[in-house]
Amino acid sequence: MKNYDPKMLEIQLKKRLPYRYQWGRKQSDKWDAFTSFIYDTPQWDDFISKLKLSVETLNADKSSLFDYAANRWYNFWSAMAVETIFNSHPSVTHVTNYRDSEKDFYINDMPFDHKTSVFPKHLKNMNPSDKLKVELIEWFYENQSGEKRYHLKNRLFVVVHNTNGEHWKLKADISLLKNAIENYLENYSLEQMHCFTFADTPVYSDIIWVSK
Repeated sequence: MKNYDPKMLEIQLKKRLPYRYQWGRKQSDKWDAFTSFIYDTPQWDDFISKLKLSVETLNADKSSLFDYAANRWYNFWSAMAVETIFNSHPSVTHVTNYRDSEKDFYINDMPFDHKTSVFPKHLKNMNPSDKLKVELIEWFYENQSGEKRYHLKNRLFVVVHNTNGEHWKLKADISLLKNAIENYLENYSLEQMHCFTFADTPVYSDIIWVSK
């Protein structure tokens, strides 16, 4: 994986914030293919230029394609910033095969996929506890990453929660995410993780809480 400058990505991600955040449709492999240009477009202005070309090529509804593509772009480049933060820590080793869908890095030789997730709408208040951690982890595994992105392997969830309800905007607050991730890694232990069994295989997961 190529490491990106988190500060640069934070500047670009915050250019997304003035626009509405809605999907308009369920994420699918088909629409992911329509918007695959996001993967090599870290600059917001370049994204807008490529989006315009895609609208013309596909003869698609501009508003629908913008919602879908902008969300994918935002989530992907926030994830790249987060992954760079993890990979910069001495206890973390990055995965050399960037196409590996089941893991992003190793922490002390333990493989993990990571996902930055907004605090779910069905829960009203975030009061971090072991009970809530287990509930959220199991909910995320059941409800996230469908189709070819689906797997039941070790995963770290970075859960963002904003008291004003706009949780998604914290994905652009890379400095805040960096502080939470580095603090987690400095105090990391396998024993603190939630362990459950799938197909006779132990799966480890945990939550890194990020609130504002």
